[in-house]
Amino acid sequence: MADQEQAEIRLRLARLRQEHEDYDAAINAMIQTGCDALRIQRMKKKKLAIKDSMSQIEDQIIPDIIA
Repeated sequence: MADQEQAEIRLRLARLRQEHEDYDAAINAMIQTGCDALRIQRMKKKKLAIKDSMSQIEDQIIPDIIA
């Protein structure tokens, strides 16, 4: 994998981590204000999708090692 391509992947991962943290903060704020449970559930689903994307990118960065 080229250095520039790896740097782009790492940048994308950093953005997703920030977005994941933002969703976490938003969800906590919604819970404390007593927001609609359905809206909170949708936010949690989006947060989970971001986490899945992060895992896929991390798998691209860290190669599998066959024991």
